[in-house]
Amino acid sequence: MKHYKHLTLKDHVRETQIFNQRLIVAAVILVILTALLLSRLVYLQIISLSHFSLLSENNRVNILPIPPTRGLIYDHNGILLAQNLPSFTLELVTEHMHDVEETIRQIGELITLSEEDIKRFNKNRRHKRRFEDIPLRFRLNDEEVARIAVNQYRMPGVNIHAALTRHYPLGALGAHAIGYVGRINVEELRNLDESNYSGTSHIGKIGIERSYEDLLHGRVGMQKVETNAQGKILRVLERTLPVPGKNLYLNLDVKLQAIAEDGFGDHTGALVAIDPRDGAVLALVSMPTYDPNLFVNGISTRDYSQLRDSPDRPLFNRALRGQYPPGSTIKPFIGLAGLELHEVNPTEEISCPGWYMLKNDPRRYRDWKKTGHGKTDLTRAIVESCDVYFYNLSLELGIENMHDFLATFGLGKRTGIDIGGEKAGLLPSSAWKRRAHQLPWFPGETLITGIGQGFMLTTPLQLANITATLSRHGQRRQPHMLYAIEAPDSSRFDVIPAAPVNPPAVASEDNWNTIIQAMKQVVHGIHGTARRISHKLPYTIAGKTGTAQVFGIKQDEEYVEEDVSKKLRDHALFIGFAPVDDPQIAVAVIVENGGSGGATAAPIARKVMDQYLLNAGS
Repeated sequence: MKHYKHLTLKDHVRETQIFNQRLIVAAVILVILTALLLSRLVYLQIISLSHFSLLSENNRVNILPIPPTRGLIYDHNGILLAQNLPSFTLELVTEHMHDVEETIRQIGELITLSEEDIKRFNKNRRHKRRFEDIPLRFRLNDEEVARIAVNQYRMPGVNIHAALTRHYPLGALGAHAIGYVGRINVEELRNLDESNYSGTSHIGKIGIERSYEDLLHGRVGMQKVETNAQGKILRVLERTLPVPGKNLYLNLDVKLQAIAEDGFGDHTGALVAIDPRDGAVLALVSMPTYDPNLFVNGISTRDYSQLRDSPDRPLFNRALRGQYPPGSTIKPFIGLAGLELHEVNPTEEISCPGWYMLKNDPRRYRDWKKTGHGKTDLTRAIVESCDVYFYNLSLELGIENMHDFLATFGLGKRTGIDIGGEKAGLLPSSAWKRRAHQLPWFPGETLITGIGQGFMLTTPLQLANITATLSRHGQRRQPHMLYAIEAPDSSRFDVIPAAPVNPPAVASEDNWNTIIQAMKQVVHGIHGTARRISHKLPYTIAGKTGTAQVFGIKQDEEYVEEDVSKKLRDHALFIGFAPVDDPQIAVAVIVENGGSGGATAAPIARKVMDQYLLNAGS
């Protein structure tokens, strides 16, 4: 039997209809997409033309900051204290390198690379684009620059970048006054004018560098640059030059500063010298000091630990922030209060047996001289520093009168010096004690306040300032470091005038003269506590020695310096001014644990005065 396949005829009409339907749908979709595309083109090319043209221009043209050159700092005689020196930085462009690690290894064979350098490089590398410079080593010396330059041809992507960095040519000399700059931290960044500090990496941290940051920094410049799609600079289109910072001239005399710092030897302490005529700070010493250059580009952990952990605290500014009992240096001012408030007659004598007792109080308040001073008037009490005389006088004055009188000299308040960090000291009163300790004031506390002990605290700057005021019979000037401002692009030299301050409450010229003549005998009298510095002295000094206890002594105990640890020995103080008839310099010195003010502190003051009055030109 023969079989045949079943044959099916195609329906061409139906297939044509389906094809046409699909073609129509595709055409509609194409028309819709074309319409959408055209509408988007119209929006981009016509409606939003200006907007996207601006964005395109911004992608092509960038504005980059040009940091200004920081102003220089000079002393009063034009000696450079802070300058800007070229500093060489080794930078890598990883885009040009086949093997970054191998390149770093080659560099390590030429110059010293620490683990800290490499770690910092790798950290920065993660946040930088391949064509950008990434620093590997800072502060290359000339030999290291030469080694890299000679081998640079075989290390593509290795560049040496030169920039200005802050440098303090005198090193540690005057560091606490001048201060230093350092890298801007996050906290500082929040408070800065971002537009003016764009491109700037350093800012003043302490001292003059911080107080006059606005003057020293200058104004940032700008340049328009053309870049490609990756952000690489192709050419500079326009440039606005920065305005450099202004140069500052200080009242500081670095030769005087050097004599003062050298005078301390191995002792710690502080010295402030002021010109009483205008309040100019001639020397501001805190010992020991430190090298501010360590901080400019980031101090190493090892160096910072040594400074921070040193028992001598070199980073602590004793001149402004050290608060010490003034000891007997306060006695001339207590005597002046007694004269002005009519609580003492300058010729009236009291008997000093070597101790003083309050009524109904068995305690003996001892004099530094165990055998006493005998019959003593005000002048002798200042010359020989009789404690008993001032115990008696302070009790007659009372704590409130002492507080109010000394406050008119500025004790217990900041002087307002033009560098930051100053402490106010402490001028006690009964109201202060109730507020601070919730306790009443006792008569015995009045006695020890009268000899500069107890709660009373002063800074070396305050002592120098009140000494300057005393020397000019009450003329007060705000102490200031800045002498003049100079614009680097002109010859304009603006001298900063001294700011007068309200004078202390002393009406009688005779009272000033009585105290000053007594202080003159402290140095030039045969019984004066500072008489040893008068040897071959060609000018006259009025001064007062002082000793401030570091710890208390029981009634039945005696202070023997040789038996006491050095850190527990008394502080030595001296205040003075010269020449007596025409004061040109006032000095306050404190030598920590130095013992006798006449033996330790006064000779330092003599050296400073000699330099200023006799050797100013040398």
